[in-house]
Amino acid sequence: MRTAGLNGGVVRMRKIAIIGSPGAGKSTLARRLGQATRIPVIHLDSLFWRPGWTATPRPEWIRLHTKAISGEEWIIDGHYGSTLDLRIQAADTIVFLDVPRWLCLWRVCKRAMRYVGRTRPDMAEGCREKLDVEFLRYVWGFRRREQAGILRRLQDAQREGKCVIHLRTRAQVERFLSEVQVSRVAQIRK
Repeated sequence: MRTAGLNGGVVRMRKIAIIGSPGAGKSTLARRLGQATRIPVIHLDSLFWRPGWTATPRPEWIRLHTKAISGEEWIIDGHYGSTLDLRIQAADTIVFLDVPRWLCLWRVCKRAMRYVGRTRPDMAEGCREKLDVEFLRYVWGFRRREQAGILRRLQDAQREGKCVIHLRTRAQVERFLSEVQVSRVAQIRK
């Protein structure tokens, strides 16, 4: 069982769901958190998409997602609203990356330039990086469409005793990762 010191307390983290807008930094945080905790990382983009940006049929998607959340330990990054409630229910820790939409837009554009013509590491094979107006609109409107629902779900999760970590800035992300690392070192020394 992994632990992280958060605001003076200790939180046991075994099943961590990282959610937020595209470009919020979910995959990057998942990789870094996986390195710090040695908990396996699952990128939902690599489960959902098939070569050529073909979506996995819903019954198979639900089966793949259910299998992913049934593990004893995991860090799963991805929003995917159709399965979000299942992921929140299975998680003991939910990290919501709630960064400004202009930053998310900047990051998806930067990512598109970095991986132009290639598949990024957290994506399914055969899905070359692309950027289109529809996706940019989705990113820009994410907060307006999703914020209230996400916050309601997270309040419910907190009432159920789950750890909810709401990060809005890079400094908060770095502090969270530092606390996780400090906690891990302390745990190893015991």
